[in-house]
Amino acid sequence: MTTGEPAADPKGCCAAVYGSDLLALLLGDAYHPGGSSLTRRLAARLALTSGERVLDVASGRGASALLLASEYGCTVTGVDLAGANVAAATRGARSVGLADQVRFRQGDAERLGVDSHAVDVVVCECAFCTFPDKPTAAGELARVLVPGGRLGLADVVAIPDRLPPELTGLGAWIACVADARPLDEYVALLAGAGLTTTHIERHDPAITTMIDQIEARLTVLRLTAADPAVALGLDFARAPAVLAAARAAVADGVLGYAILTARKPGSGLR
Repeated sequence: MTTGEPAADPKGCCAAVYGSDLLALLLGDAYHPGGSSLTRRLAARLALTSGERVLDVASGRGASALLLASEYGCTVTGVDLAGANVAAATRGARSVGLADQVRFRQGDAERLGVDSHAVDVVVCECAFCTFPDKPTAAGELARVLVPGGRLGLADVVAIPDRLPPELTGLGAWIACVADARPLDEYVALLAGAGLTTTHIERHDPAITTMIDQIEARLTVLRLTAADPAVALGLDFARAPAVLAAARAAVADGVLGYAILTARKPGSGLR
């Protein structure tokens, strides 16, 4: 839904897109289908407890990290590729008095810069599908977990060779669809990193709900802030086709959303 050609570097493109004010206009606080409701669902499946150390990979502007800290009593570190997101999330933590419990820093999921065996839980929402080198990223998620640690993944799932052309670009919010994989491939990638999948749930309607929300926001933006939105990169002419293609792909079973939990072998398994 943005104008111009996608960046040659997928990481650079994702950092630019997901750190932009345009995404905040289109998606609000939660940059993933299901918003805080699915974050809570994922936390429940992980059986989070107070005092656990959580790493939120691709933490965006911090909504999930702050929720996990405030509602579950976890100590959370958020890592995001976009510096703008890190800055916004840090301000958010300070504004709600959680700066001592939640910290954010810039980093790459394929080189986390976190010590091995340093966290009890890793959470990654609607981001693993964007990582160019998924085996390396999966290895990093596993490496930082303590023995017996848990991973919670929420992500777009897709049948890539059936995606319509409108959903294969890297230049819009739909970038998260561009390299989404079938669910069994995610399970295999985690298994290759030594993680055993323990639970899977499909939540495909969450994508349709997000499409509805974006369509409503587009209507408001067109009426109230069209020029600033275009300046940020929004292509009002292209957006309806992209959203219609996404809606049809969900209906056809080509595009969906799932949450998945996994664990690392070792003592303290849950």
